[in-house]
Amino acid sequence: MLLIWFLKKGIIGETYNVGGNNEIPNIQIVREICTILDEVKPAESGNSYHQLITFVKDRPGHDFRYAIDSTKIKQDLGWQPHETFQSGLRKKNQLVFRQ
Repeated sequence: MLLIWFLKKGIIGETYNVGGNNEIPNIQIVREICTILDEVKPAESGNSYHQLITFVKDRPGHDFRYAIDSTKIKQDLGWQPHETFQSGLRKKNQLVFRQ
């Protein structure tokens, strides 16, 4: 649906960054996924998916943050996200694991 909206409102040849107005540490994303999986697809062992998280030594050149500047799409096209990252992630996981 979003792609159709962009095709109608966007300018051909322009590039638009789509962002959710927040930066979330990778570990927080992993923990959120584990929490959702515990709810919608509990492990057969009965353990939480959180117990599968292991930390490794950072690789050389590790990216410390990922960020998207979505100012252009907001200003030029009036776009705003309709979901939070967490609500979108929850909906997606529920769709995938309840089918």
